Amino acid sequence: MALTYKKAGVDISKIKKSQEAIGKLIKSTHKLQKLAKITHGFGHYAGIVEIPGGKLLATHTDGVGTKVVIANLMKKYNTIGIDCVAMNVNDIICIGATPISFVDYIAANKNDQTIFKKIVEGLVKGAKKSAMPIVGGETAIMPDVIAGKGFSFDLAGMVVGIASKKEMVIGNKIKEGDIIIGAKSSGIHSNGYSLARKALLTKYSVKDKIKGVGVLGNTLLTPTEIYVKPVLEMVQKCKINGLAHITGGSFTKLLRLKKIGYSIDSLPKIPPIMGLIEEQGVKQEEMYKTFNMGVGFCVIASKDQTGLIKSIFKKHQIQSQEIGQITSKKGVTVNSIKIA
Repeated sequence: MALTYKKAGVDISKIKKSQEAIGKLIKSTHKLQKLAKITHGFGHYAGIVEIPGGKLLATHTDGVGTKVVIANLMKKYNTIGIDCVAMNVNDIICIGATPISFVDYIAANKNDQTIFKKIVEGLVKGAKKSAMPIVGGETAIMPDVIAGKGFSFDLAGMVVGIASKKEMVIGNKIKEGDIIIGAKSSGIHSNGYSLARKALLTKYSVKDKIKGVGVLGNTLLTPTEIYVKPVLEMVQKCKINGLAHITGGSFTKLLRLKKIGYSIDSLPKIPPIMGLIEEQGVKQEEMYKTFNMGVGFCVIASKDQTGLIKSIFKKHQIQSQEIGQITSKKGVTVNSIKIA
């Protein structure tokens, strides 16, 4: 029987319905503050409000999901904070905003100063790579909520960004014929771990050394790539029509930008860790809907901008390539498989 994200406990279609219901409720709050005019609300990569002076303030919050389970199994906590920062800043740059401040939230079943310090070391490393200050945070000890033997925790954060109207990118300018450029991921990043664990840990231990993959747990803990500096440089130097962080839901996330056709037909070579997951019985369609498949970020622009975009990624030591194009046929196809 084929493994799916749904069978691993994560039903994306039901989650989307929950999100739609939440969206309808929070929309009722959008006119409560006269100093902040809602420019772009629920449903994109960040919420945007216009503040006095004409500047746009963007906010976003995210966590690292069940990747924390791997950190606990490996007793390795000094990189998970990088993921927390990355999951936030990589989203907020999708609307052209520069991240200017960050706060974190650590919930744990008990106080462990040594582990907390390791987690924050990762947060600081991610913040430095993003050129963004951490201005505060919260540590909550909740043994009745966070279950598990030994040390158990969850990690999330919130980022604030700022942009001008000229810099704002929301995807409305995407048009047929545009090119999709994919920037290389560093691995699974911080999504799909419920399915990855279901597929891998029934056969392997996190300590197993696997040919082409390395020590499984270390590979699964590879920090999420941070794309802030190259993408913000592109916003300044290029004509960008769309930006997408490829996370939960993988390439289906492109539809957040504009309901148009996204045809992806030139993906890079599949990372060994994702090949190993597929070998355990996860079908290609499910892989394309769950994992980034080696592409952590997408930039959409006209053909004449692609050379400069790729050169900026190269300058920042991130590999990129043209992976597809925009078509008139609505939906998302990857290697001729329709996934949305």
